[in-house]
Amino acid sequence: MLRRHLEDREEDADGTVLLDVPYPDAAVVAALLDVAAECFGERGSSVEETRQAALETLLQLAGFDEESQLNRGAPGRDDRRR
Repeated sequence: MLRRHLEDREEDADGTVLLDVPYPDAAVVAALLDVAAECFGERGSSVEETRQAALETLLQLAGFDEESQLNRGAPGRDDRRR
């Protein structure tokens, strides 16, 4: 769902990607992040901070960074830890 909105993304100087996800997709994304935050035990000083923490965890698990658990031993992926 997020990939659909990546074409219109903005990027901050520090590399942070900003996406504008319109309704109704935004409502679905927010609900998924709330469930993920509950599952992962994420906490923040606001709802948005809690959702951001859940998003970062989900992106890591999905393989959007080199530390992702999904990158370990997956067929067809090179192992950079060798």
